[in-house]
Amino acid sequence: MLDVIKSKLKELQKKLTGLRQYLGVDSNEALLKKLESEMASPGFWDNQEKSQAVIQKLKSVKATLGDYFDCMGKFADAAASAELLSEEPDQDIIKETLELLDRLEKDVEALEFKRLMNGQLDRNDAILIVHAGAGGTESCDWANMLLRMYSMWAEARGYKTQIIDTLSGEEAGIKSAVMIMTGPYVFGYLKSERGVHRLVRISPFDSNKRRHTSFASVDVIAEVEDDIEVDIKESELRVDTYRSSGAGGQHVNVTDSAVRITHLPTGIVVQCQNERSQHKNKATAMKVLKARLYEAKMEEKKKEIEKEYSKKQKIEWGSQIRSYVMHPYSMVKDHRTNHETSNVGAVMNGGLDGFIEAFLKWRATV
Repeated sequence: MLDVIKSKLKELQKKLTGLRQYLGVDSNEALLKKLESEMASPGFWDNQEKSQAVIQKLKSVKATLGDYFDCMGKFADAAASAELLSEEPDQDIIKETLELLDRLEKDVEALEFKRLMNGQLDRNDAILIVHAGAGGTESCDWANMLLRMYSMWAEARGYKTQIIDTLSGEEAGIKSAVMIMTGPYVFGYLKSERGVHRLVRISPFDSNKRRHTSFASVDVIAEVEDDIEVDIKESELRVDTYRSSGAGGQHVNVTDSAVRITHLPTGIVVQCQNERSQHKNKATAMKVLKARLYEAKMEEKKKEIEKEYSKKQKIEWGSQIRSYVMHPYSMVKDHRTNHETSNVGAVMNGGLDGFIEAFLKWRATV
């Protein structure tokens, strides 16, 4: 049994050595020291936007390093147990060591899974955009359900979400929404969700209880880092301000704090209305504009990215990437990977990991 333990340790050590290089542990440790030094410098908190950006980057780096060093700690414990067993075999220690190795193997496998997310922007935060398709109230309600699903997925992973713009449906749901999601590898995971999503159910808005099919589209854009240069000239921007929409009451916004920015050369329009401050809304809108312009820049340079971003599908029958069927049976099926489950409720409550994993493995083979 000791030979089995030593063999597993040797294999795991090899994998951890490869992961150290892949995860950029040395460079991230240097970055961590730099960020901590910035936080300790005088006047760090004077610029709130800059300080929050540094803190968020610090959290992301710590998350990247944390999982790796947790695995290294377990490996050290297992190696120490193996050393002890070579001197004095003990059945209880053998059992504990094998259990520790099993947990370590799963943790290393989870880290290796991140190798599938080797795109230039996979480690970045993401901007998720949901649009209701044709179908009026039905599609608006479906778009709202999808927004809730992604919010719950993010919450379960400890990611931070911020809805920066919404356009409500006339009767229920939303026509569109823009949400920024912050955390390690958010874009790497969520790029699997880009496309048209189809829902089949008995409509709660139909008094005759007929079955309806609804569509909504999801777009996911990687948020680019501040050190990536994107040429944005003030002369090429049209900035409009307007009054934020809301439910009314004491919190209704009575000033023109919402901001809409149009990039005249490309026609790209972004807007933000979630803050009371016009300055903050403009800063957030500029962040989204920068991401979208960077996306367009990558389209021109790489055919692979062009395939991902340029082939915009119609939000209708036949173009969906995934179907969610609630009647006459229960099933969620991804039409790219054929991954499916009958537990629709769990998926709508954020249980997307199986679909995301299947997509990333499928993508690595095509």
